[in-house]
Amino acid sequence: MGCLKNFLRAIIITLAVVGFMAIGGKDLIGGYINNYFNPTKDEMLERAKKVGDFSHINDEFEIEKAAGILGYNAVVAEHKASGQKMFVVDSGDKQILTEDDLKSDNVEEKLYKAVSKIKYQAISIDDLKVTKKGTMHSYGKEVPYVKFEARVKKLPIGDVGGIVSVAQTKDGNPRLLISANEKNKYSQLISDEFFKKIK
Repeated sequence: MGCLKNFLRAIIITLAVVGFMAIGGKDLIGGYINNYFNPTKDEMLERAKKVGDFSHINDEFEIEKAAGILGYNAVVAEHKASGQKMFVVDSGDKQILTEDDLKSDNVEEKLYKAVSKIKYQAISIDDLKVTKKGTMHSYGKEVPYVKFEARVKKLPIGDVGGIVSVAQTKDGNPRLLISANEKNKYSQLISDEFFKKIK
């Protein structure tokens, strides 16, 4: 009797699945899966709201990811023409760097410590050196940054250049801002243009 009951259940479930697929269920499920892995620009901006307001960035930039990365909420964007990458990380209670760290005399040591906090086995950074300190505009205020050069292992690119910055939201929550590209292709103008649009 138990076997017959299970057999009938299996037939009913099979018929339900076939019926669901016959009335367009395959397209519906496919649409949900496609939207999750290839979200529209509006959906990506909605996800990015956890980190900041990215609705004012220019069309020359594309938000590639807005999700949890390495235990942090983060947004990854790219400048379409140059391939320069921008990262905005909400480090929450586990603040990776502070504005004071960037202003300190031993900023390179602080950057190495920050890199060790974000352990990611696919890459490692060597020969990191700070080449300049400056300020830029982001989250509605002037924020400090340090320009760096480094050698990246385990990736096809070798030497990279970029900046690291820290900004506070209106609520006082820290955001780590990083922009990087191949060393000879990095542009501070691109970084300034992207980060100043984030509120």
